[in-house]
This record gives sequence, structure tokens and C-alpha cells, in this order.
Amino acid sequence: MFSDLITSKSRVKLLEVFLTNPSEIYHVRELVRRTGDEINAVRRELQYLEKRGILEKEPRANRLYYSLSKNYPFYYDLLRLGAKTVGLGSDILKNRAKLGKIKFAMFSGKFVRRLNNEPDEVNLLLVGTVVLPELTLLVRAEEKRLNTEINYTVMSEEEFAFRRKRRDPFILSILSGSRVMLIGDEENMLA
Repeated sequence: MFSDLITSKSRVKLLEVFLTNPSEIYHVRELVRRTGDEINAVRRELQYLEKRGILEKEPRANRLYYSLSKNYPFYYDLLRLGAKTVGLGSDILKNRAKLGKIKFAMFSGKFVRRLNNEPDEVNLLLVGTVVLPELTLLVRAEEKRLNTEINYTVMSEEEFAFRRKRRDPFILSILSGSRVMLIGDEENMLA
């Protein structure tokens, strides 16, 4: 969780806004509205994040807009951290006990970056004994928040191992893409 690493609550809220939609550009007033913080606190944190190269500032007709900087050396690391601390990733980790016995959970890299994906691409894969109604509640809430459909696949450990061993095209397509692990060891999943 960001609050474990960052002492400024305003900075944590701002990072959560930017990492929820990493390709979005935000005006200062929009960020004030989304964080619920005072405008001076938001401006101070924006300035701090910009100085460190995390955010880029773009003036447009008397207004300043901010976005995550893809030139920041740890941009993709931030996205991976954000996938686990904001939104569905955070919800899965918080509700892990209610969701059953999950051996592996991963997001596709495209989903984490909020890139458009093909209708048949999987955004989330869970392997283990999963309580589907609980997972469905979390996924539906995130779909509503992001205003987009999330494609997810759940399979038992046995089915996953069998399909991986048989080099099933569906499993290979998931495993060949970029991913962010939420639960489990990537090396074990690929072995």
C-alpha cells in the first residue's frame, strides 16, 4: 500500500488517481475534486511529483494539466505497484480469504496500462479454488468504476497445469503477454 511508503496523504491520493487511469490527463481542479483535498495541498504535491519526474505538466489555454510521465525511470514499476494497491487488485488482495484458495492471480499488462484490448483477451487470470460469486462482486464494482468490461478467467490448479502442459493456445496466449502478478510466484506459474 502506498501509505506504507509515503507519508503525505495528499500524495498518496494523487498517485491513486493517476494510477487508476494512467493515460489520463487531469486539470488541477479535477484532482482537487477527486482527492477531496485543499487546492494548496494538491498544488504542492503536484509540484513535488513534477520535480521528481513522476508527472508531466502541460499548459493548455490558461490551465495546467498533469499526467504520469512515461519517461520516469520507474513508470512501469509504479504501474505494477498501482495494480496491487488501487482498484480491483487491492480488492482481491484485501478479500483474499473470502475469495477461496488462490494459487495465482495476474493481470495482463494491457489491462494495467488501460490499453484497448481485443474482445477475447483476458485481463485477469485466477488459478485455484475460487469463490465465484465473491469474485464477480469485485469485478462488477471495478467495471462500473472504470466504465469498461473486464474479461477474467478462473480455473483450477489441475486444469491450469493440464492445459499448460498440453500447450493449450488459450493458456499460451495469456502467458506469452506481459503480466502483473497479484498472488503467487511468476516463476512457479510458468514452470
